[in-house]
Amino acid sequence: MIDDKLMTRAANNIRILAAAMVENAKSGHPGGAMGGADFANVLYSSFLVHDPDDPCWFARDRFFLDPGHMSPMLYATLFMTGKYSIDDLKAFRSWGSITPGHPELDVEHGVENTSGPLGQGHVMAVGCAIAERFIVAHFSEVFAHKTYAFISDGGVQEGISQEAGRLAGVLGLSNLIMFYDSNSVQLSTMCDAVSCEDTAMKYRAWNWNVIEIDGTDPVAIADAIALAQQETERPTLIIGKTIMGRGCVTDDGTNFEGQCSTHGNPLSKSGASFEKTIENLGGDANNPWQVFPEAAELYANRAKQLRAIVAERKAKEQAWRDANPEKAAQLERYIKGEVDAIDYAAIEHKPGLATRASSANVLGALAQGVGNMIVSSADLANSDKTDGFLKKTKAFTRGDFDGAFLQAGVSELAMTALINGIALHGGMIAACGTFFVFSDYMKPAVRLSALMELPVKFIWTHDAFRVGEDGPTHEPVEQEAQIRLMEELKNHSGRNSVLVLRPADSAECTVAWKMAMENTHTPTALILSRQNIPDLPSQRGEDYAARYNDALQAQKGAYILYKDDNPEIVLVGNGSEVSTLVEAANLIKAEQDFKVQIVSIPSIGLFKNQPEEYQNEVIPPELPAFGLTAGLPSTLQSVVKNGDVFGLDHFGASAPYKILDEKFGFSPQNIASEIQKTLKKRKK
Repeated sequence: MIDDKLMTRAANNIRILAAAMVENAKSGHPGGAMGGADFANVLYSSFLVHDPDDPCWFARDRFFLDPGHMSPMLYATLFMTGKYSIDDLKAFRSWGSITPGHPELDVEHGVENTSGPLGQGHVMAVGCAIAERFIVAHFSEVFAHKTYAFISDGGVQEGISQEAGRLAGVLGLSNLIMFYDSNSVQLSTMCDAVSCEDTAMKYRAWNWNVIEIDGTDPVAIADAIALAQQETERPTLIIGKTIMGRGCVTDDGTNFEGQCSTHGNPLSKSGASFEKTIENLGGDANNPWQVFPEAAELYANRAKQLRAIVAERKAKEQAWRDANPEKAAQLERYIKGEVDAIDYAAIEHKPGLATRASSANVLGALAQGVGNMIVSSADLANSDKTDGFLKKTKAFTRGDFDGAFLQAGVSELAMTALINGIALHGGMIAACGTFFVFSDYMKPAVRLSALMELPVKFIWTHDAFRVGEDGPTHEPVEQEAQIRLMEELKNHSGRNSVLVLRPADSAECTVAWKMAMENTHTPTALILSRQNIPDLPSQRGEDYAARYNDALQAQKGAYILYKDDNPEIVLVGNGSEVSTLVEAANLIKAEQDFKVQIVSIPSIGLFKNQPEEYQNEVIPPELPAFGLTAGLPSTLQSVVKNGDVFGLDHFGASAPYKILDEKFGFSPQNIASEIQKTLKKRKK
């Protein structure tokens, strides 16, 4: 039974701490945190199941915050559960603290996701809910749990919410419960200045169970969560009408709730009085960091309840493990982040495939050999060739998660956030595919993948102007240079934030997938061709095994594909341009004595991480160099320092790709001429 006075008292304690954190930091967002505190308090003190002594317990309920600016609410609530200290709250937004301005993934302290860019947090929750259904379907119901999400007015307005809302409803994710903190106030306007939609009707149309309540009433909140937990067919949206800056007053005690100014300013800078507001909420303005005894008792009692609940749950888990030792061992490996072994060298390809087709062959092997992998596509499975995976499994449908493929529909941004959520759940590997040009839709979520250091895989096909007839809207030019900036950007662990791979043929594509699957520290981007590419030659032999062994050198980012004694120039490229360099070199060799070193560089960032000695061996600085890229010339300029880069500095066009090769100067004959020009310039 919910004691509304006790719950409001505890929520007021959270409000006071949230306001104090922002005031102490002299920056932040107190208003929303104060308005949402009622829900957070009821959820954590009465419903959310987690292990007070083991924050990483696999079967715990998850809570995903969407409006990261409401971090004071989350930190203050987690403080009540014992995850933070008062000193941590006082260090809010300061250098080296574990309470940054917007929450960053930190499961040990109860933070399940990095949030800030509105819309993404709740979509990660949808992905997490999908992962939970997968685990239950493939292992056992003993690992079932709820995923809770918290969304604000701004998150509802973000277009990504429509993509995710539709998909969650289609899949019937009844394990997902989302609270909509509907306070009708934004950072600079009231919500009615920008929206007149009926949000409840919208979500009902998407097959959601929608419950509308007074979001300041703890009894109503508890009743709504209890109803949501009983739902078995649909995700639930609890729309709670809340109050921005709940409890705020001015110096003379006048009500100052519901004001835009409290959204993004310390209370003392918003027009409210910090001291009077703390007093109005029952606190001590001289020491707002106190914990009310009744609030401390509430959370202490909940911790005792949770230990009993978790002990019972863990006993059931152990009983399942005892009855299913092989499955249990498999799941334990997945939880630890271990990857199933695949014999990549044994994967067969027909000669001269497009690398998207080579990728399909690898994906087929992964579907059969990796038991915890989900692959998704944005309505392009038969074109980006993620159907290589789909053909060995089946797509998820409402209530059926026995397969391993997620049909995301035309929703590139949501798809990316979804696979982030799948990865965040733990025990899962997630990948998604679309055309490379549409990676532009994905970049905000790719950036969070990198920031959270999630080992998700991006499969980007149709990698250059050779898309051909579809024309410049579908022909990536600048995209490779953009994503390779993420190779230069370091994550918090000091690694390249993304591993970017553009393989040159089927053997390299297989090795690229090997690298992607073995990369458990960062996202991996695979950039693949639409058109067929000749298999590259090997100086070790003519069979595929020799070529595959050569391609294994790609694990250093770049390697020498071909080398004459005493080469006079180094040719550098990746993807389909490498075969063009080989053909151009052969044309020159047919006419004159020509000594060359040809380098394939699928990952520029990884190559630049190698010892200087290796870099100088692969691309000797004393030799002239010629780089070839179908993207912007800047893509290769950091590694082609003593020479020229031939690339594309304009949009593409609509025509067959072989015509575009001729018109844009990428024919082997023209590239041979460009190589000779570089050689002549450097000899002068």
